[in-house]
Amino acid sequence: MDVIGDIMVDINMDFKIELAGFRDIDSSAMAIIDKNISNHAKRILELADKLEKLHVTLKKVHEREKGEKYDIRAKVLDNGKVYVSHTIDRNIFAAIDKALQKIINEMD
Repeated sequence: MDVIGDIMVDINMDFKIELAGFRDIDSSAMAIIDKNISNHAKRILELADKLEKLHVTLKKVHEREKGEKYDIRAKVLDNGKVYVSHTIDRNIFAAIDKALQKIINEMD
């Protein structure tokens, strides 16, 4: 996966994966996030008619030292249909997983 600013583009897929709000995430966490999103994107691609875009937005809420919450919004555009999900969690990896799994469940 190539990361261009806040936009991640997977060269092996025929659709765009866009990330917003991830600039402040350290590189080791981003590697895990990239892998997690890629795995979910493969499943979404299997379920989609004509997948055009997967967009994931991160927003930190209630920021405190060692206590922030992560607000994740995910959106899939598939052949004119829009699937959206939203979740908030203290663990960024769990929040991303939940948001993308909600979309997979809705598409399935």
